[in-house]
Amino acid sequence: MSGITYVRGDATAPQGKGVKVMAHVCNDLGGWGKGFVLAVSRRWPEPEAAYRRWHRERAGNDFGLGAVQFVQVGPHLWVANMIGQRGMRTGSKGVPVRYEAIDAALGTVAVRAGELGASVHMPRIGCGLAGGTWSRMEPIIERRLISAGLPVTVYDHD
Repeated sequence: MSGITYVRGDATAPQGKGVKVMAHVCNDLGGWGKGFVLAVSRRWPEPEAAYRRWHRERAGNDFGLGAVQFVQVGPHLWVANMIGQRGMRTGSKGVPVRYEAIDAALGTVAVRAGELGASVHMPRIGCGLAGGTWSRMEPIIERRLISAGLPVTVYDHD
């Protein structure tokens, strides 16, 4: 039995009270322009601007697979830009999703959400353009977030 709450709706409009972290997956190339990030950018300009700056200045920071950037977009709302995709296209090396990077990133999200007393909200991360499968992603979320006692809501868009 999963401790994840599944709802129909928009992950960029997280439901419930209290502090929230909205987590999503980004690529390791600095590209932002397809998939869920478009919904993020429609709602807030800050996560895209921060991600692009993070990538541009990567020689002097932690930008790379498994890293997370937290961007505050409201008094009680943070966006977690998680680097969990190698590249952007399926090719000879398979799909872009990197489960181990998302696993590491969710570990970081768990720590920050715990510090903030936050719930965690997300689409079915890694399962759209990244090409991952939910059957592999769900146990990672359960191990990293649910087992840490964090409420998690996953949104399926209508």
